[in-house]
Amino acid sequence: MPIKDTKSQAACAIIVGAGKGLRMNSATPKQFMKLKNHPIIVYTLNAFAACDVITEIYLVVSHKEAQFCRESLLFSLDIATPVNLVIGGKRRQDSVHNGLRAMDGHDGVVAIHDGVRPFVTPSQIAECIAGAEANGACMLGMPVGDTLKRVGPSGIIEETVLRNNMWQAQTPQAFQYGLIRSAHDRAAKEGFAGTDDASLVERYGGNVNIIKGSADNIKITHPEDLIIAEALLAAF
Repeated sequence: MPIKDTKSQAACAIIVGAGKGLRMNSATPKQFMKLKNHPIIVYTLNAFAACDVITEIYLVVSHKEAQFCRESLLFSLDIATPVNLVIGGKRRQDSVHNGLRAMDGHDGVVAIHDGVRPFVTPSQIAECIAGAEANGACMLGMPVGDTLKRVGPSGIIEETVLRNNMWQAQTPQAFQYGLIRSAHDRAAKEGFAGTDDASLVERYGGNVNIIKGSADNIKITHPEDLIIAEALLAAF
């Protein structure tokens, strides 16, 4: 999909960095673990700051990490894009909802991104936002290449799932603000927990366009992902 000129569009970003990262087996939340010389989330913030479509960033962190971010992390950033600190919630979905409420009244597109996906590029962010401008909602993803198996509780394969038209979700996921805010408000009221932000829009009848991302746009979740990230950083 061609990238149309979005420089006049007021697009904001929510960077979600409030998770505990339990699967990383570290006392330090994964988004604040060092990748070479900087915390992982710094690379993510730099990517969004380098995208000239983004006019403002809302960084959502836990209450425990807020003081560190306010007094150390944000002061170390060498970016011109304003960064607003928001306190997250119990779940990722709650954290995103807090970010949306913090930008109450925003008129435009909001791009929601995992803080531990540091290799997203400014052009991918811009393309996703252009898609949301045109269609209301747009996200990055990758077509599934491996064979899929549905497995029962006992560990026995129940079905081989056709991978035709199957995609693996990535972020950013970009939406017109009113659309995603309404979806989150309704989900919170009904107690519905989605697997990602797009699933909330889908639940309430919205259409989400998906465009191809990159295999490099990994989510750093497990210790072995850090090894991959170091190799990717060396190659960038």
